[in-house]
Amino acid sequence: MDGYPGVTGGDSTQQQERHYYLLSELQTLVKGLPSSFQQRLSYNTLSDLALALIDGTVYEIVQGLLDIQHLTEKNLYNQRQKLHCEHQALKQDLARKHKDALQSCKSHNLVTEILTSLLTEWYCSMLLKIVAEMDQKVIDQQNTLEKAGVPGFYVTTNPQELTMQMNLLELMLKLQQKESQSGLL
Repeated sequence: MDGYPGVTGGDSTQQQERHYYLLSELQTLVKGLPSSFQQRLSYNTLSDLALALIDGTVYEIVQGLLDIQHLTEKNLYNQRQKLHCEHQALKQDLARKHKDALQSCKSHNLVTEILTSLLTEWYCSMLLKIVAEMDQKVIDQQNTLEKAGVPGFYVTTNPQELTMQMNLLELMLKLQQKESQSGLL
């Protein structure tokens, strides 16, 4: 079984053996999923997934998407941290200015409340922008995997379908890891 990587159709017996091997491994891995998801992964779905995984291209695609996701998450986390620091600094500056205004007997409570409200609105809109960017990454990943012919992947925002897709990705990553450790990849 050491001839599997790069099987592209030249040796149909070897390709069939690899398909059966991948299908068997997927069936074993599926047993670790919650029963509600096990029931949704039919033999045909797992067989189609095994076929998609035969030549290793899907593994490469998934790894590339994972790398992009990690970079995006790190970037968005840093953006959020920067926004949080800016927000805190602006709030402190506003509080200091308010305190100064009170000490000089100026009544600026209404202005301070309005500025605080605007500041909070700005911060929330920036956080929503970050969430929207992550949502777009998910759509991009779904599109890529759908175009690569990976069963179960299409653009959706349905939480149950998203969880199913995450489970499929987890199965592929576990299988890839197992194959890497055993020297098949």
